[in-house]
Amino acid sequence: MNKFTITASDSSSRARTGILETAHGLVETPVFMPVASQGTVKALTPAILQELNSHIILVNSYHLFLRPGVEIIEKLGGLHKFISWPQAILSDSGGFQVYSLSPLVKVSEEGVQFSSHLDGKKIFLTPEEAVRLQTRLGTDIMMCLDYFPSYPYTKEELAASVELTTKWAKRCREEFDHLQPATQLWGITQGGVFWEQRKKSIEEITSLNFHGYALGGLGIGESKVQLYEILEKSTELLPENRPRYLMGMGYIEDILEAVERGIDFFDCVLPTRNARNGTLFTSQGRISIKNQKYADDPRPLDENCNCYTCRNFSRAYLRHLYERSEITSAILNTIHNLHYYLDIFRKIRQAIQSNSFQEFKKAIIEKNYKE
Repeated sequence: MNKFTITASDSSSRARTGILETAHGLVETPVFMPVASQGTVKALTPAILQELNSHIILVNSYHLFLRPGVEIIEKLGGLHKFISWPQAILSDSGGFQVYSLSPLVKVSEEGVQFSSHLDGKKIFLTPEEAVRLQTRLGTDIMMCLDYFPSYPYTKEELAASVELTTKWAKRCREEFDHLQPATQLWGITQGGVFWEQRKKSIEEITSLNFHGYALGGLGIGESKVQLYEILEKSTELLPENRPRYLMGMGYIEDILEAVERGIDFFDCVLPTRNARNGTLFTSQGRISIKNQKYADDPRPLDENCNCYTCRNFSRAYLRHLYERSEITSAILNTIHNLHYYLDIFRKIRQAIQSNSFQEFKKAIIEKNYKE
């Protein structure tokens, strides 16, 4: 079921473009997946997302399991129909919640016991159940259940997480092969920034022949030098003909470095969360719309941007909405920030296809696109 085709490669780096075929349409890579943890990208409708040319979103099966429940989603025709999203969906297994909800979680070889962050109810999630849950949701790409420790971590903690992640991946693969859903299952590698552990994880996970591979447990406190070194070494080992996913990475500078090293898929709440907090990304750098100096500024957020927000509204109006805590503030700001991110990825693909990625990357960084 390898449905990923590389369409262009940059001659001076490992950057590449590709097309992933899913049951709900084609996804051009490199690609940014807006985060819709609870089945919605906060402040946006599915129609707006389509207008922004987003072809894939990310949901969280743990959150959807808690509310509204997989039975309801299944009864109402599956996740695509339930949220009225006709294009591709990638579902996270809940592995990140093992990390982020660590005080409420107990991990064993059998699986994970959660104390629901909503009402304290005990939930036990096995690798097999993670696959069954995502199969019932009907997503296009499902992720294996994985485990990684908090940063800073010891070599012993990483070794244990790698061992457990591999055991769980094998069980996910067996359950997937048993169910044979018309979808894809991607494996997740761990190992933090200790190369021997990361290498071991990559070798073990790729031996299971998943449809795609993710690098997990990064961007949680390690230095940029360590991050980029791990990305460099990891993509040397990951299969060329399968998509590569760097989980939870949203800073533009990091994205460019990762693309240069051959990463295809990205997701992060950074553009949408920042939008709701009044921080907007533009071709000339970041703008904090709450700043008093924008109170009577007639200009759009970004004169080089063609999004709905920039075509129609002034900085003064956007500041007014933000200061009044109007819902429209979150909507217009999120439209702009996601347009910005999705447009950056469109330009990244164009630059790779025209063999000018290095020049594009340099120009982006020089114009202070850094977070």
